[in-house]
Amino acid sequence: MENWLKIDDFCEATNLKRELVEKLIADKKLKSREENGVILVDATSSTNAIIKKEDVDVPVLSQETNAHIAFAEKTIGTILNLHEKVLEAKDDSIASLKDENKFLKDALYSMQELYDDDQKGAQFLREQLARSQEELETLKRKYRLMWGRAGDKVELSPLVKDESKKPDSQSQEEEDAK
Repeated sequence: MENWLKIDDFCEATNLKRELVEKLIADKKLKSREENGVILVDATSSTNAIIKKEDVDVPVLSQETNAHIAFAEKTIGTILNLHEKVLEAKDDSIASLKDENKFLKDALYSMQELYDDDQKGAQFLREQLARSQEELETLKRKYRLMWGRAGDKVELSPLVKDESKKPDSQSQEEEDAK
């Protein structure tokens, strides 16, 4: 595939001077032709002429250099293997920590439920104790009314006794007078 350009257009496209392009045409480094007095240059052939090719010599590696390269490759391979093992261990650690956290969370919820149940039970027992104390106080009043002083001599449990419910000295004197 050939793309023919006028020499002036070619110079603009490649930023080369006309004299240099004419020299490259004379040296047969660029394909050209002449039509109706106008010089045309093949744009595709200019690639090799404009861009210099340099021969790159591949250096011959000595056995010592090959040994160093082999050592570096083995070292890199070992590092990569260790890195993979570390990543696996990290993943295992994360999984075990997640399991442990889930266990602790479940245990905490269970303990909270037990605590709530104990609180409800303690509240129920407090209410029952208050009702029992009220009943006992009512019975003590009835007994005093019916039998007089005899009810004062009955010893009650220290848990049931209430200082405000002890008879005052006036009521004792009235009862003594009877």
